[in-house]
Amino acid sequence: MKTVLITGAAGFLGSHLCDRFIKEGFRVIGMDNLITGNLKNIEHLFPLKEFTFYNHDVSNFVHVPGKLDYILHFASPASPIDYLKIPIQTLKVGSLGTHNLLGLAKAKGARILVASTSEVYGDPLVHPQTEEYWGNVNPIGPRGVYDEAKRFQEAITMAYHRFHGVETRIVRIFNTYGPRMRLNDGRVIPAFIGQALRGEDLTVFGDGRQTRSFCYVDDQVEGIYRLLMSDYSRPVNIGNPDEISIRDFAEEIIKLTGTDQKVVYKPLPINDPMQRQPDITLAKEILGWEPKVSRQEGLKITYDYFKSLPKEVLYQREHNSFEEYIKR
Repeated sequence: MKTVLITGAAGFLGSHLCDRFIKEGFRVIGMDNLITGNLKNIEHLFPLKEFTFYNHDVSNFVHVPGKLDYILHFASPASPIDYLKIPIQTLKVGSLGTHNLLGLAKAKGARILVASTSEVYGDPLVHPQTEEYWGNVNPIGPRGVYDEAKRFQEAITMAYHRFHGVETRIVRIFNTYGPRMRLNDGRVIPAFIGQALRGEDLTVFGDGRQTRSFCYVDDQVEGIYRLLMSDYSRPVNIGNPDEISIRDFAEEIIKLTGTDQKVVYKPLPINDPMQRQPDITLAKEILGWEPKVSRQEGLKITYDYFKSLPKEVLYQREHNSFEEYIKR
């Protein structure tokens, strides 16, 4: 039985990855400091002898006893509201945390996959975004704590690959959604669905012409798994190229939920990207991967999940609002 360490295991994507690797017959070690993760996402795994959990911050020295075959580094805040609350921790987990885990991979002879993001492209001047594009990023803007942490993460990962010969993989994740997302974390899909369920108007920032491309979590996990098992060491985009404007997406959510709310417009946050669409040519060629779940199908599953949550979760607010983010 091979062993995989998954950091950020109690988070949205991390928890789904734990499920996938358990299903594939791995021994899974989950690690999370629970700063944004939730143990409820993985509590169904606790009775399994194949699963072990460590409550630990990877920005500090990481020790895991015994053999490790793979490491998946998914420990990082992933929403703009989180960047406001914990900007220093965001930078540390992308830099110190990645350094610690690359050192662990080197010591164990393990293959490591790090979770990068489409945010390394910033507000792109190239559309759709290919892996060869270097990006258009403001390093000192409010999003810089996340964008630059991820860009550094890619740089140090490639340095360990070239200098130390560590087996590395880099996935650039585009907007992903599905069950276990935090309802009020500021990201587009949970924000819209949460507002619809509470009977509130849907908030669109800017004029709504900015675009996003949404990938269902099962497709994302499949792409990540294939990349880990591949022989390719450079970054690969994993996302759904089905692009839609935020304005049209808001109307789509209203239709899905059967509500009659209006769409209201507020100022656009600083450095908010105007276009986001992955070029997945590389993923198709190298991994034989492309998304299978349509947005209509994935949104229905996600909406049903959010609708099933207790009312106290539905009305729970994050400590920092998106309006505060705009002011930064």
